[in-house]
This record gives sequence, C-alpha cells and structure tokens, in this order.
Amino acid sequence: MSAPRIVLCRPQHPGNIGAAARAMKTMGLSDLRFVGAQRAPAPKDEWMATHGADVLAAARTHATLAEAIADCAAAFALSARPREWSPQVLDVRAAAARAAAFDAPVAFVFGNEAAGLTNDELFACQFLVHIPAHPENSSLNLAQAVQVVCYELYMAQGATVPPMRAEMPATVADLEGLYMHLEEAARASGFMAPGSKLRERWRRLFSRVPALEREEVNILRGLLKALMKK
Repeated sequence: MSAPRIVLCRPQHPGNIGAAARAMKTMGLSDLRFVGAQRAPAPKDEWMATHGADVLAAARTHATLAEAIADCAAAFALSARPREWSPQVLDVRAAAARAAAFDAPVAFVFGNEAAGLTNDELFACQFLVHIPAHPENSSLNLAQAVQVVCYELYMAQGATVPPMRAEMPATVADLEGLYMHLEEAARASGFMAPGSKLRERWRRLFSRVPALEREEVNILRGLLKALMKK
C-alpha cells in the first residue's frame, strides 16, 4: 500500500491541525494536505504537533478537494452523519483494509470542525466512512478522528506490539533449586507440616507460568534467603 494521504477540508482550530499532524507521525504517515484558504501560521499548530512538526511543515494546501485527491486511486470521506444518498458506506476498520488493497495513493478526507464535509466534497469521494461510536454522542473531535483513522491504517499494514526484551530462561536446575529453597524455608518456618502436599502444590503453581526467567527465579530465592535470615 502506498502511504495514505490525510486531507483536512477548511480546518478552523490550530490545535486540531497540530494534533492531526502528531497523530499522523505516531502512525508513520506524513502526507498531509489542506483544502481551502491558505493557513496563517499559528504557534499552537506546532505546540500540538510535538514530534510531528515536520509533517506540518511539509503539508500542502490546495484550492479544491478535487485538486488534493486528483492523483489518488480512491478517496474515503469521513462523516459521523448518515446520508440518504452517499457513496458506499464502510466502518473505519473495513475502510483501512480496503485502502491497504490499493497499490496506489489513497486519501482519507475530513471536513470542517463545525459543519463537516459538504455534499459536493462527499460525492468527490468513492467511500463514506463512519467511526463507530455511542449513538448519543457519535461526533469525534477532528484530531481524534484523524488519530483513529491513522491507527486503523497502521494496523491494516500488519503492525504488532513489539516483543518484550528476551531474558535468559530458567533451566530445570534453576527451578529445582527454587523448589528446594521453598521447602527449606517452609520447614524452617514451621509452615510445612508432615505429610504436606506443598511440594506438589508449588510445582503445579509454577508449571502454569509460561516461561520463568532465570532472573525471576533468582529474585524469589533472594527473597527467601532474606526472610530466612530474619
């Protein structure tokens, strides 16, 4: 999938503009476009952009939406309002999956904070996209809507949570040492009565831990040693 484009039609609030750039940056997107009058530079743009200032600086402004999406294979219009007549309707997750199937630029188009997209802007797009939300208050802030879309686009490309840093796994010998230490502490404290099933119980307990690390076993044995000294 080519990098998707985010198009903001007539955005009003500098904070939303900056926050939208930041949302794009966090999800690896950089192609930001504006439709409408030229924006006057506003300090709050950059305050809200944080590490997305480069996205903001590279953004282009177009006179019309048609100009902003002319080279795109598809454009997805965002709206919280159902329309009696509209292009094909998709939820945001399905829209991200559809966008990922294009081997050409695609655009996600957002309307003005106060009024959303006009009918002409809506019909310039091939898809109408809804972000599912509670029916009593389904309209998201512009920057929040951009963040949701950017996240779904990122996930549609197969993003996963990075694995935790690998540590040395505990060996059988490490575990046996822990079990012996537990038994020693249990006997010394009087907690382990004759005929007790504790040995079987703690082996069963630790067998349910998917992969104990050597450092974790050492922490437990260190704690037992400190408690036994007292």
